[in-house]
Amino acid sequence: MIPEYWLKFIESHNLIGRDFEIEDDEDLSELGADIQIMTNEQTISEATTCYPGITVLKEGYIPIGMCTAGSGDYYYINKNEGSNGSLYRIYHDSVNETSINKDAIDKVLENYEQLLSL
Repeated sequence: MIPEYWLKFIESHNLIGRDFEIEDDEDLSELGADIQIMTNEQTISEATTCYPGITVLKEGYIPIGMCTAGSGDYYYINKNEGSNGSLYRIYHDSVNETSINKDAIDKVLENYEQLLSL
């Protein structure tokens, strides 16, 4: 379920458990973000046993980070975009068991590899 390119990226840069702060002006949604990269086990659990993970997985979104500021929102990549993909925030209260609200997903970074420059 977790794309090989993501596994290689987090392992080669020792990112599991690492925290990142994205300032408002660096965040494409202009909200800013405090993210902790999840373990593979946390990713699988969030994608297969929790919402919005279960719903958005069907659209290719893979949870990769949790909010450390306490919002309850998770951060995702979309496996359909490949290794040059964006980083997204999906608002947990805008997704239910069957549908995704059109305002539920915000792009945070054009490419998740931009995390390395923070």
